[in-house]
Amino acid sequence: MAQVYYENIRRQSDHIQEKTNESNGSFKILKFFIIIALIVLTIQLIWFLGITPFRPFSRIVISGASLYDNDSLLAYAGITAQSSFIFTNTAKVEELISVLPLIESVRVNKRFPGSLEINLLGRQAAAVAFANRGGFTVPVVFDRQGVIFQIGTEDLQGTIPDLPVISGILIEQPVLGMSLPARIFPLLENLDIIRTNAPELLAAVSEIRIDRTSSDGIELTLFLIHHNIKVLLSGLNEDVLRYTLLMADVLSERDPDIALIDFRGAVASYYPRVAGGWF
Repeated sequence: MAQVYYENIRRQSDHIQEKTNESNGSFKILKFFIIIALIVLTIQLIWFLGITPFRPFSRIVISGASLYDNDSLLAYAGITAQSSFIFTNTAKVEELISVLPLIESVRVNKRFPGSLEINLLGRQAAAVAFANRGGFTVPVVFDRQGVIFQIGTEDLQGTIPDLPVISGILIEQPVLGMSLPARIFPLLENLDIIRTNAPELLAAVSEIRIDRTSSDGIELTLFLIHHNIKVLLSGLNEDVLRYTLLMADVLSERDPDIALIDFRGAVASYYPRVAGGWF
C-alpha cells in the first residue's frame, strides 16, 4: 500500500512539473511578444514625438479665399519645403499673410505632428471711388474697413457696375493697402451690410457723395437711378435707405418737379426744380 501511495504522489508531482514547464514556456513566449511590442511602441513614440515634428510638413491645407496661388502665398508666409511643426511660428505666419492687400483676416493652425492649416478671409468690395494716379483718373475698390485692394480696371471682373460709387473724398496716388479716412468707416460698414442683406436697394443708387461737416463729421448726398432727385442724409443704413427710396417714389409721383429731398432734420423737406439748375 505504501508503494502504491508513493507512486501516486510521484505521478502527481510529475504532472504538476509538466504543467509548470508548460506555463513557464507560455510565459516566456508571452514575455517575448510583450518585449517586442514595447520595442515597436518605443520606436513609434520616438518617431512620432521626437522625429516627425522636426521633419517638413507632410500636409499643408489652404482654405477660404482663393486670392493668391498656393505657392505665392506660402512664399509670402515664409513657409518653405523645409518648414516643420516645431520651428513654425503660427503668429508670425499670420502676421506675414495679413499684410497682403487682398486678405482681410487669416487664421493659421498647426496639427500635431506634421500638418499646417491656413484659413483665409478675402476682402469684399464695399464701394468704388475714383482717384488720381499719375495724372490719370482710375477706379479704386475698397472694403468695409476702407482698405484699397484693387486699382484700375484690371481683374475687376465686372465688379464696378455692381458697387455704389463714392465721391467727395480726395484720393491721390493710391497704392494697394492704403486706408481711407476713418470718418467714412461707419458708412462703409453699413454699405457692406446693405449689400449682403438687400443688394436691390444699392442698385437704385448711382452715387453717394460725402461732404464734411463743421464738426468733422459727414453728410451724404444720394443720387438715385430711377429718379432725377438728390437726397440729403446725415447717415445711411438699410432702414434709412429703404425709407428714402420709398419716399422718393411717393413724392415724385405727387410732384414730378421735385429736385431734392432733405432728411437731415427732424422733419423731411423737399424742394422743386428750377430752370437752369436743381433749385
